[in-house]
Amino acid sequence: MQHLFTSNGGGALAERMGIVITEATAERVVGTMPVEGNTQPYGLLHGGASCVLAETLGSVGAVLHGQTVDRPFAVGVDINATHHKAARSGLVTGIAVPVHRGRAVATYEVVLEDESGERVCTARITCLLRGA
Repeated sequence: MQHLFTSNGGGALAERMGIVITEATAERVVGTMPVEGNTQPYGLLHGGASCVLAETLGSVGAVLHGQTVDRPFAVGVDINATHHKAARSGLVTGIAVPVHRGRAVATYEVVLEDESGERVCTARITCLLRGA
C-alpha cells in the first residue's frame, strides 16, 4: 500500500498537481507540491491547492492507520485551512501528523511550509475509516 502512495502521489488529482509523497507512515506523512501550475490569477499559491495537498497527505496517513484497525479505506469528511503567508514560487512541503487515530475516525494536522521554512498554511483533515 505504501508503494502505491509513493509511486503516484496518492491519486490522479494529486499527480496532476505535481504532489510527490516522500515519506508515509501512520505517524507522519510528508509530501511536496510545486507552486507553479497551482496558482490563482495573482500568481500566488491557490488556497484550494493547499487544501488538496493537505487532504492528500492526511488521507494517506488515515489509510495507513486504518489498515491497523481493519478499516483500510479513508473518506474525507472535514477539512479546514488557515492560510498564513503567500507562496509565489518553488515547492511547498507538507507534513501531516495525527491528532486523533481511532477505530472509525482519524484526524491529521498538516503544516505546509515554503522553501525557506516559513509556514504557509495550517490545515486539519478528518477522515471516516471504512472496512473492505
